[in-house]
Amino acid sequence: MEKVNLLRNIPSVDRILKNEKIKALITEYSYSQVRESVRKVLDRLRLKLLNEKFSVIDEESIVEEIKRQISKRYSLKPVINATGVVIHTNLGRAILPEEAIRHMVEIAQSYSNLEYDLEKGKRGKRYTHIVEAVKRIVNVESAIVVNNNAAAVFLTLNTLAHGKEVIVSRGELVEIGGSFRIPDVMAQSGAILKEVGTTNKTRLSDYENAITENTALLMKVHRSNFKIIGFTEEVSIRRLCELGKNKGIPVMVDLGSGCFIDLKKYGFYEEPSVQEVINEGPDIVTFSGDKLLGGTQAGFIIGKSMFVEKISKNPLMRALRVDKLTLSALEATLMLYLDEKEAIEKIPTLRMILEPPEKIRKRAVRIMKMLKNKGIEANLKEDLSMPGGGSLPEAGVKTYVVAIKTAQPEELAKRLRYTQPPVIGRIKDDSFVLDARTIQEREIPLLGKALEQVFFSSEY
Repeated sequence: MEKVNLLRNIPSVDRILKNEKIKALITEYSYSQVRESVRKVLDRLRLKLLNEKFSVIDEESIVEEIKRQISKRYSLKPVINATGVVIHTNLGRAILPEEAIRHMVEIAQSYSNLEYDLEKGKRGKRYTHIVEAVKRIVNVESAIVVNNNAAAVFLTLNTLAHGKEVIVSRGELVEIGGSFRIPDVMAQSGAILKEVGTTNKTRLSDYENAITENTALLMKVHRSNFKIIGFTEEVSIRRLCELGKNKGIPVMVDLGSGCFIDLKKYGFYEEPSVQEVINEGPDIVTFSGDKLLGGTQAGFIIGKSMFVEKISKNPLMRALRVDKLTLSALEATLMLYLDEKEAIEKIPTLRMILEPPEKIRKRAVRIMKMLKNKGIEANLKEDLSMPGGGSLPEAGVKTYVVAIKTAQPEELAKRLRYTQPPVIGRIKDDSFVLDARTIQEREIPLLGKALEQVFFSSEY
């Protein structure tokens, strides 16, 4: 009988919709969204009551739960990346520069000259915008962009080598992420893979001896996500290009991660810049837009006009092309590379990878003090973080972390995944670790609230 009375005391949908706080939500969200959230919360309330999970009905608590419910209306949401992995594939890879975001918004809310030549007053080409931006950074004849680097490799091979052989070193048959492998991409493109050399050693003579009348391309794949060390030998891009030129066979280089600044001066010796690779003489170079470049997801195809033009006319180009928002974000990001100092300051990926440890330490100290002021025990520690995204393998860089010692680090990690916004960290030595390298300044107050919410909830 008591349970029946409690069920009767659950407020109706109409009554909740008249609550002043709920009426305020209707000004921010649509009436139908708010009403749906109200119904879901009240339905859950009835179910909990029937299962005897509680015995008190509080309208104010119901309203707060409705507010939390409606804030979760989108599946894709921002998270705080406290893992220290800068190019985190699972967390959306690169954070876009403010300039790219502004340009995207500007283009999104207006019509644009996407495929319209303002000077001639007639139809234009959408890739004109990118070609001009790339040319200002790299000495290259032409460029196009598709939706990711796997698509760039696929389209290039399909255009230039369908039904013909492509010679690749065995040591460069990489897996590029998500279980997609270069041999698989090549097979789907219609090109015929011809492996030469061994895993650890490939010589110029291996390529030369493998060339036949059916050879369409010599291909070099940069091992951006792993290293081979010890008893090794490989052919440089320049020497491969010399062979290609002598034999009349084009050379393609898949860089994987593309970067427009020389990272060697910052201690990353294994990652060549796009400019450096182009100067070696290949006909086509492909690379990603959302890794070291720090832009949105895209695959660049740059090189000699005769090949780029042929690739751009492939019927598959329409299926793999990018939209106006991607182009606008890439154009704005590329413009930042006109000044290296500005690029490092304004492109979040570069800023985080190259940020001096002293600055990271200051941010970590600020986080630690904030948590201690909230009554959460936390300690500062020195650690290593990784660039991630299949870039700069073994390039662990010094960082500072805030370690929260807890008897149940896995439980803490789980609960933080349900805060608003979710917080994703890492577990090390029985501690939940927050790496300050990838925590943005604007996120620190939100991080504090999330941890406070978890630590001082009645259920923790």
